[in-house]
Amino acid sequence: MPRKMAVIFGASNILWMVFAVSQAFKIDIFPESKIIAQIGDSISLTCSTTGCESPSFSWRTQIDSPLNGKVRNEGTKSTLTMDPVSLGNEHYYLCTVICESQKLEKGIPVEIYSFPKDPEIHLSGPLEVGKPVTVMCLVPDVYPFERLEIELLKSNRSMKTQNFLEVSEMKSQETKSLEVTFTPIDEDIGKALVCQATLHINEIDSQPQVRETTKKLQVYISPKDTVISVNPSTRLQEGDSVTMTCTSEGLPAPQIFWSKKLDNGNLQLLSENATLTLIAMRMEDSGIYVCEGVNLVGKDRKEVKLIVQEKMFTVEISPGSQIAAQIGDSVVLTCDVMGCESPSFSWRTQIDSPLNGKVRSEGSKSTLTLSPVRFENEHFYLCTVTCGHKKLEKGIHVELYSFLRDPEIEMSGLLVSGNPVTVSCKVPDVYPFDRLEIELLKGESIMKNKIFLEDVSKKSLETKSLEMTFIPTTEDTGKVLVCLAKLPIDEMEFEPKQRQSTQILYVNVAPGDTTILVSPSSILEEGRSVNMTCSSDGLPAPKILWSRLLSNGDLQPLSENTTLTLTSTKMEDSGIYVCEGINQVGISRKEVELIIQVAPKDIRLTAFPSESVKEGDTVIISCTCGNVPQTLIILKKKAESGYIVLKSTDGAYTIHRAQLEDAGVYECESKNEVGLQLRSITLDVKGRESSKHYFSPELLVLYCASSLIIPAIGMIIYFARKANMKGSYSLVEAQKSKV
Repeated sequence: MPRKMAVIFGASNILWMVFAVSQAFKIDIFPESKIIAQIGDSISLTCSTTGCESPSFSWRTQIDSPLNGKVRNEGTKSTLTMDPVSLGNEHYYLCTVICESQKLEKGIPVEIYSFPKDPEIHLSGPLEVGKPVTVMCLVPDVYPFERLEIELLKSNRSMKTQNFLEVSEMKSQETKSLEVTFTPIDEDIGKALVCQATLHINEIDSQPQVRETTKKLQVYISPKDTVISVNPSTRLQEGDSVTMTCTSEGLPAPQIFWSKKLDNGNLQLLSENATLTLIAMRMEDSGIYVCEGVNLVGKDRKEVKLIVQEKMFTVEISPGSQIAAQIGDSVVLTCDVMGCESPSFSWRTQIDSPLNGKVRSEGSKSTLTLSPVRFENEHFYLCTVTCGHKKLEKGIHVELYSFLRDPEIEMSGLLVSGNPVTVSCKVPDVYPFDRLEIELLKGESIMKNKIFLEDVSKKSLETKSLEMTFIPTTEDTGKVLVCLAKLPIDEMEFEPKQRQSTQILYVNVAPGDTTILVSPSSILEEGRSVNMTCSSDGLPAPKILWSRLLSNGDLQPLSENTTLTLTSTKMEDSGIYVCEGINQVGISRKEVELIIQVAPKDIRLTAFPSESVKEGDTVIISCTCGNVPQTLIILKKKAESGYIVLKSTDGAYTIHRAQLEDAGVYECESKNEVGLQLRSITLDVKGRESSKHYFSPELLVLYCASSLIIPAIGMIIYFARKANMKGSYSLVEAQKSKV
């Protein structure tokens, strides 16, 4: 029995331990409840554990869809970040944690919505009283749209409400709209349309659930009830005057236009005033006059017919029914009367503008002289003749033009082969320029043409131009550039209707391929002459300029001839010579180095301290040369089999403790590429007396002193030679030979 109790007690302990462990290992997820996020935002889900030192995290969706986010694990926490949030993030997300042999899981749903913008109000057209118009209330990029409600109100009164309860099989942002068609009335003026959109997601606190847009109504009334009044009557005699007044109702207030209906049915605009006055009328003024009331949404027309009765006499006007006059010229209009003995003349423009001319009447003729013709003279001129109680009128249309000068051709710069250049073809002081055409030709080929079709709303002389950029080549030289300007106004008779200018092309070529020929050579002996000839290609032919490059980098001008000649050259003439080929479009440069060499001279061969020494003395054989660069110095001693080359340092050879066999003839050879010089001396070494072998303190002192003085003297000679004979070569540096 005790054993059984022990087993039971042990089992209960194990169960208690398992229970204790399970209580300690927990998992939490934040946020704790469902999260609702708008598309484009950033959200983070955090999974944390307690009771486990090294948990292992994993994230998944309940239906194993892609996470569409980034996971970051750090200690006992794991964060899933979705940035930006998209439709692919609408899932139930599960966080799984494994701690040794235990596994826990917790989830959180993520719901997505999109409601980013206020509604948009669109009208099918302007609001006009009495005409139906469709209003569209549009809500862009909504999700889920089955919770969307749109309401359209007019002055706080609902016109229509629409819900979108259909469920889409695919998740997507939808643009939903509501449409209402209504007919505006006068009372709608000043009212406002309100489009209100509501997304029924109650859990949203931070984002608006209701968005709205307001649009004030601008209601128009098309012109109507147009009325014409005529004073004195619609039946008139030639020479009479008439005043016609037009009124029209609408919103905004209509603008009044008066026109006359031509025979072809077209309308000739006469005035933009409510009142049209025609004075001294003639038979040609008979016809249908039209008044139009016009505003933004419509027009209303009314017509009246005027009848002007004919008189018996006749009037002729010259030079015809119309004349084309060039601005600045002088024009004479002549009015002739036939069938009246004492006519009375008057001149006017059809719209009663100033004549801006001089009138002269005599007998049956009257002239109107316009000099010089200006823009103010472009009118329909009327000559009114009164004969007794009758009037007759004739008119002439003066049309203006300006086409005074030939085109002007301008280049942006010199023509250089391979370099783009812009050519401008300019036509000065043109009118009317709406029919001007400019062509640019190279030889027979058209490079570019341009027609100026702008509306001539302002009368002015204009300078018009055509520009084109092209790359000239040497083949273009000699070709003709043609600028052709045309003013083809068929209904106007004038000459010329075409003008042109030409320019012969000359294409420049920048200097290049510059070469220098040196004769006999760029390396020569002092005293000789040298010719340096330079050539350079280009158009125009480049000018040659010879210079010398100074040590500071500047150029010293020498000659402007093709060939630069130096006679009796000196070593100072050595250096870099520069040839430049120059023309108006560029520079090409070439350099050559001239080296003047001098033969060795002023060679000296000495023995220090003397050419006659005693056995055991130290002797320095030294060879020096004048200030000649690149000179090789070789010291040699004459032997029975020839000469032995000595190992010298900077032309100096030292004999320590001279022996009798050191006596003999020493020779110095100094040479370079130009020539050589030889010098020799004889060294005499005298022997010491062999019977006297003694040692004394005085002799020791003398020996020590000489051992110090001789090297010092050698060093003095060495540095003196280095200072005075720069450019000499030592045997050690120039030629490694065996002695």
